[in-house]
Amino acid sequence: MEQILINSSREEARAAILEDGVLQDILIERTYARGLVGNVYYGQVVRVLPGMQSAFLDVGLERTAFLHIAEIEGARTESGALKPIETMLHEGQRLMVQVAKDPIGTKGARLTTTISLAGRKLVYLPNDNHVGVSQKIDDEALRERLRAEVTALRPPEEKGGYIIRTSAEEGATEAEFRADMTYLSQLWQGIRKAAQEAKGPALLYEDLTLAQRILRDLVHEETVSIEVDDEKACTALRRFAEQFVPAAAGRLKHYTGDAPLFEHYGIEQEIEKALARRVDLKSGGYLVFDQTEAMSTIDVNTGAYVGKRDFSDTIFKTNLEAAQVIARQLRLRNLGGIIIVDFIDMAKDAHREAVLSELRREVARDRTKMTVSNFNELGLVAMTRKRTRESLAHVLCETCPICGGRGEIKTARTVCYDILREIVRLAKQYRTMKEFRILASQTVIDLLLEEESQALELLQQSIEKPILLEVESAYPQEEWDVIIA
Repeated sequence: MEQILINSSREEARAAILEDGVLQDILIERTYARGLVGNVYYGQVVRVLPGMQSAFLDVGLERTAFLHIAEIEGARTESGALKPIETMLHEGQRLMVQVAKDPIGTKGARLTTTISLAGRKLVYLPNDNHVGVSQKIDDEALRERLRAEVTALRPPEEKGGYIIRTSAEEGATEAEFRADMTYLSQLWQGIRKAAQEAKGPALLYEDLTLAQRILRDLVHEETVSIEVDDEKACTALRRFAEQFVPAAAGRLKHYTGDAPLFEHYGIEQEIEKALARRVDLKSGGYLVFDQTEAMSTIDVNTGAYVGKRDFSDTIFKTNLEAAQVIARQLRLRNLGGIIIVDFIDMAKDAHREAVLSELRREVARDRTKMTVSNFNELGLVAMTRKRTRESLAHVLCETCPICGGRGEIKTARTVCYDILREIVRLAKQYRTMKEFRILASQTVIDLLLEEESQALELLQQSIEKPILLEVESAYPQEEWDVIIA
């Protein structure tokens, strides 16, 4: 039994996917971070630049958008050469375009006239007529089978082509292809109608919001309810569902409980756990997650779990539970790339096989493509998980300004010794100085006045200069200054 919870506000939208009441995935989209890529506009050419083989279009944005000759459909001759842009466009001309790249700094959005509309398994190309397959699907037999299936399903009178998305590689039914074709056809008809009615530069189609994408991509037979905590958002989603995803319309409902939606279902607490480095297991063991630029590592520990029989049984039970929790945490944290799991060493081959089998069974539920290796000679399991979006930690957190991402800071004593060494260096360099003044945090100054007071006194005698201490409350423990006068 699957439930979808959507927490909607002007600032952000959050969606939680629950299976049998247990959180399995969390998706977040912030309004300020939504780009323009994928949006379709009806624009007007304001300037053609033959020297750059480019044109600037007014599409209703703050700055004019940029269109290069290479991004204009039909601009290539049979030999492959590009036609002069002045033969393709003229000032005042109106045409439909799609944003290919967001504005950056002072540069406007980059456009293309090749319109493409994404569905769950297919991408619709209204101005093309062929059926292609994503290059990421490298199995040639599968490519041919998928191409033949979609070609056979396409109505003979229909104009336009399709690209089969990578998501179809993991299994796509005829019903899913048909549903995509219906949805995309309706979407294109709506865009064309809006273009015909547009009086000037206008937005014809805005890429789907997180909530709309969830209805399009994630609702299936086992989804029993979709709860939305904002009434206006729920109404808008219902209208969208009735037009494009009828199967989802009847499952939508407005949440009206007293407690906030995510608090009512315990989602806020689960998000906090998914940001923590340590995850406790029910057995008493625990996992430690470390995320780096190159990879993520997961360390499995027995903790307080001692078991009821021999120690090998304790290890096996901990690793078995860890395999289940790891698969769920990967989804919640949205970790991608290379993932290394350090299970507790197991002496029995049967135990290793059982843990590996359990891990593979659990990760098979993931919508994101994953691979799992066997145990290597060091007892590690390597996995890969396709990067589809930023990890939860990267969306919600930033590098600590105090430790710089190390996860540790220097002790107060280490900082004291750094300061004393710096004073020795400065005393040799500036022999005519009258005094030194140390600015540091309260903890560092307290240590210099108490446990390290003798070292400070000996240094004053050695350099024959007074050393004054001053607390700077705004300084973190690692920050300090030595002022010479």
